[in-house]
Amino acid sequence: MSQLSPLLKQATPVEVDYGEGVYLYDRDGRRHLDFTAGIGVTSTGHCHPKVVAAAKEQVGRLIHGQYTTVMHEPLRRLSERLGEVLPPGLDSVFFANSGSEAVESALRLVRQATGRPNVIVFHGSFHGRTVGAASLTTSGTRFSAGYAPLMGGVHVAPFPFAYRYGWSEAEATRFALQELDYLFATLSSPDDTAAFFVEPVLGEGGYVPANAEFVAGLRERADRHGILLVADEVQTGFGRTGTFWGMDHFGVNPDVLITAKGLASGFPLSAMAAPAELMSKAWPGSQGGTYGGNAVACAAALATLDVIQEEGLVDNAATQGKRLLEGAREVAERHRAIGDVRGLGLMVGSEFVTADGSPDPETAKVAQQAAAERGLLLLMCGAWMNTVRMIPALVVGGEQVDEALRIWSEAVAAATNR
Repeated sequence: MSQLSPLLKQATPVEVDYGEGVYLYDRDGRRHLDFTAGIGVTSTGHCHPKVVAAAKEQVGRLIHGQYTTVMHEPLRRLSERLGEVLPPGLDSVFFANSGSEAVESALRLVRQATGRPNVIVFHGSFHGRTVGAASLTTSGTRFSAGYAPLMGGVHVAPFPFAYRYGWSEAEATRFALQELDYLFATLSSPDDTAAFFVEPVLGEGGYVPANAEFVAGLRERADRHGILLVADEVQTGFGRTGTFWGMDHFGVNPDVLITAKGLASGFPLSAMAAPAELMSKAWPGSQGGTYGGNAVACAAALATLDVIQEEGLVDNAATQGKRLLEGAREVAERHRAIGDVRGLGLMVGSEFVTADGSPDPETAKVAQQAAAERGLLLLMCGAWMNTVRMIPALVVGGEQVDEALRIWSEAVAAATNR
């Protein structure tokens, strides 16, 4: 008799029976407020009726039509619909199944298109677990340890993580851009650098937003040196941050955009978008896959777009995200164990530290588990796993945010008074 790998440990004790909206119901019928959203995947909530209906209808027509063999209508329509929401100029799309696959595809594209070997990522990044994607990942050694040697040609520059450095955001940004220029002088000549890969908000790295000055600095250097700017919007895309794309906060358009997670409300689907001229520079045979652009997943993605637009979920993410961030900061003001609260939209992280400012993963874990015991499901992130993150579905309402904050306040009190 086989069993699930012992390495796949659940973050909460919940055994789910079914989900509805922002709630999960366990086998005993108990309701849990889900502020994990499948790590940001169930953007329209669990089992949104329109997404369910679209998937059911598609299952009865065509489950899978391999996209380098045949064309099917959901794939064609999704390719066209994405043009309505993608940043200007990104008019060519490649579909895969996971964020890691989309990252790998972007990595291959930028190297082939530029003929340059190196890429630059930023400290705290998470881009995936496959070899290329793991090589770009610096948010924690757990994603690459015991897996060496990883892919070469990757260089790491600082991210403007002001709290970690103990500086103002302006000081951290100035340092990050100065060190990027130093990297050009010492490690990877601009003429050898194909692309920057950057997350608008560090995800696994601790829910740390970038800022307009930093992203503008990347764009200026990319334009000056012929380097491509790749936005990894796997977690930040599709309204998560209160704008459709995380990069929209900074007024900068990337050359390549990667999206997944919230794209299809839980069905495996990812995409890489670029200008057709750039995409055409990829080598023949370099893009493909058996399951990418699956018909049912594409139908779910089309329904997801409909729901996001019809229900005003991007604006809702901005409104409820502000409410959530302010509430989480109020909790932190009452508990010195939380050193920093940060985020954009419905991505909010609370970082736990000891009295001397050192990372405190133990208290963070106790608080996260105390929240789960009280019916609020949360996840951890950060290099030391000392940041508790809140990432509810975009359909979350004010009453549910307030309920989550009430439970969170009780959980933090229980963790810090133990």
